[in-house]
Amino acid sequence: MNEITVEIWSDVICPWCFIGKRKFEAALADFEHRDSVRVRWRSFELDPTTPKDIDETIAERMLRRQGIPPEHAAQLLAGVTATAAAEGLEYHLDKARPVNTFDAHRVVHLAADRDLAEPFQERLMRAYTAEGASLADRDTLVRLGTESGLDAAEVGKTLDGDDYADAVREDEDRAARLGVSAVPSFVFAETYVTSGAQPVETLTDLLRRSTVPR
Repeated sequence: MNEITVEIWSDVICPWCFIGKRKFEAALADFEHRDSVRVRWRSFELDPTTPKDIDETIAERMLRRQGIPPEHAAQLLAGVTATAAAEGLEYHLDKARPVNTFDAHRVVHLAADRDLAEPFQERLMRAYTAEGASLADRDTLVRLGTESGLDAAEVGKTLDGDDYADAVREDEDRAARLGVSAVPSFVFAETYVTSGAQPVETLTDLLRRSTVPR
């Protein structure tokens, strides 16, 4: 059968995106035509105005931007952590630092050109949700890139210049054209769009619908 492209818009500091990734992987594992599915990771910045060097917890950000009291924020984060655990993910969101992710997205595009987008995306998400890594820090991105199979010098060169900046902006422009305004968002065969960490059954159904001639 023809190749099916699934585009996934995500931000690497989005805890729900990691959960959505696991659910999609479960759907793909049971899909009878999984070898014909091509996954494209697309860039989405939850807050492009966030500084690179900010040292702020998620709870502190929720208080500053939304006025959510620390006790309520802790409850919300505990709920996300429990949902992640059900997917086999270990979260320590008290350590997470929601920094600017533009450079991280640029390196994801580099990784895609080296057929390493999936392992690098996985490593970034785990570093953020479980390890408290700053995904705006140059040395951290170089380290995570090399752990994912990328060349350290190439990652450093990318970060020191403006390589793939246009690719990130193009992803964000494409998201706007498709009506993607939240992450994770999945676009199947340029036709079916769904947002959020959807149930595995929903994602499986969309994979199968994408194989039916329209």
